[in-house]
Amino acid sequence: MSDAAFRVADLGSKDAYKLLTSALVPRPIAWVSTVSSVGVPNLAPYSFFNAVAGDPLTVMFAPSFKPDGVPKDSLKNAQETGEFVVNLADEALAEALNHTSGAFAHGVSEFAEAGLEALPSSLVAPPRVAAAPVALECRVSQIVPVTDSRSVMVLGQVLVLHVRGDLLGDDGLIVAERFQPIARLGRDEYTALGRVFRLERPKV
Repeated sequence: MSDAAFRVADLGSKDAYKLLTSALVPRPIAWVSTVSSVGVPNLAPYSFFNAVAGDPLTVMFAPSFKPDGVPKDSLKNAQETGEFVVNLADEALAEALNHTSGAFAHGVSEFAEAGLEALPSSLVAPPRVAAAPVALECRVSQIVPVTDSRSVMVLGQVLVLHVRGDLLGDDGLIVAERFQPIARLGRDEYTALGRVFRLERPKV
């Protein structure tokens, strides 16, 4: 079978997006909680997400503006308040996480819609998901528009890391097999962690 090459300009943006997201797998999921300027909490998942710096500890998620030019609630709230929380979900939370991806009206709390308990954060206003194994309290450090796109990169400095106690190993780090986070694939597919193997860095 011969290889296939696809010119993005020929595919069109929608089909190119679908192909790309089926290739860049698995993608970690930022389950982002924010709060509006009038105190209404919001919760939504984003798989365009990762860590981008170690010092200061910084993560990024990429929300977008809607086709009518209105920012999604996560972006609007992060712009207005300068804070967000990244909750990381395990398989037990997959259904609830997926439910919060729905296009709920502005002012609706996805915590309530998904039947999720919220816990107060330590240093930021947005609450965190009580059942999330890991949560990162963040302060917005930059909001960077993506050229020729409706998307923006929201970068946040991590202020507090909440970790469920049973996830920690003797070295104080999270044991991946205990965590078992879910990740995004293409189509409507998700995956759990699967096999874990170790490779030591070469000593050059």
